[in-house]
Amino acid sequence: MNFNRQSLSSGWASVRQRLVRASLLEAAVLISLLVIVGSVWGFMELTTMVLEGGRPKFDEWFLLALREPGQPTIPLGPVWLPQVMKDLTALGGAAVLTLLTVSVIGFLLLERKGRIALLVVASVAGGLLLAGVLKSGFQRPRPEIVPHLTHESSTSFPSGHSMLSAVTYLTLGTLLARHYRDHRLKIFFLSAAALIAFLVGLSRVYLGVHYPSDVLAGWCAGTAWALLCDLIARWLQSRGQVEPEVVSAE
Repeated sequence: MNFNRQSLSSGWASVRQRLVRASLLEAAVLISLLVIVGSVWGFMELTTMVLEGGRPKFDEWFLLALREPGQPTIPLGPVWLPQVMKDLTALGGAAVLTLLTVSVIGFLLLERKGRIALLVVASVAGGLLLAGVLKSGFQRPRPEIVPHLTHESSTSFPSGHSMLSAVTYLTLGTLLARHYRDHRLKIFFLSAAALIAFLVGLSRVYLGVHYPSDVLAGWCAGTAWALLCDLIARWLQSRGQVEPEVVSAE
């Protein structure tokens, strides 16, 4: 009798654990879909504004707010802050993102996760291609309200640094988050990815090379693309077409 009770208790605990995991997975998918829809809507709104030749009032206000009052040539903050912002903006540059992506792909190949590595390549390379297409479709000039603190020659909308940093860091953040059951670690990985993307975008505005609306559009497009690729990866794994994740215990 005790054996049966223990078996039933253990079986029910296992079933309950599976139900909780399934519910959490459904919630994560639903949240991702809502964020994708919201990001696409935000990007379309900003796109409409740019195509109509308009500019939000906060574009000019925010650019000037990052300069000394009445002196648009002098950036706000201590003398070392401009260099810090240049360092942060480099985190969204092609060299850093390429090095980071290649390193992660190498790690996945060593772990014999070739198909997951291929998904990472598709996500990052696809984001790069999408950013190029979007930039070529708009001819918005760079801001001239304040002097540029770094050299840029391409068009302004959307911000390529902001979009590609969102694509790359969120792709890697969601990949790491799926490897652990501990929700604190999941939150940490996703928060760190979002924070880096945020700082890269902020640095672009501080350096005067982008309007805030350029950065917002880059974040929207990059976030939507990264989460869409994550949902595709989940779907392929559920069908057994991609290696299962190695889930670490709490």
